[in-house]
Amino acid sequence: QVQLVESGGGLVQPGGSLRLSCTASGFTLDYLVITWFRQAPGKEREGVLCISSSGGSMDYAEAVKGRFTISRDNAKNTVYLQMNSLKPEDTAVYYCATSLRRSGCPKNTYPYHMIYWGKGTPVTVSS
Repeated sequence: QVQLVESGGGLVQPGGSLRLSCTASGFTLDYLVITWFRQAPGKEREGVLCISSSGGSMDYAEAVKGRFTISRDNAKNTVYLQMNSLKPEDTAVYYCATSLRRSGCPKNTYPYHMIYWGKGTPVTVSS
């Protein structure tokens, strides 16, 4: 069964850090482009960061530039989202997803491009 499972979310104070994980089962992430999305309450789901099969990345959310980074560990079949200097406006459910694209990150990304999604992990930034 093909699954993406996110973990690592939780409650953190402003200025804190979290590392989210996206682990695949039923297939290998090695050659796939993986994208992190987030959806804040009352807002549309937006792309955050993408990682290519070679480890290159693409920012989609201006608000996270310089604070969030994405990485992958193919041996663990896992992609990570490191979130630093968190702000209350980063509060959202974070999802990882793939369109099964096998090359670089696209210039733009949209939820309807994705084929497989995890169920999401909630992140709350609050004092």
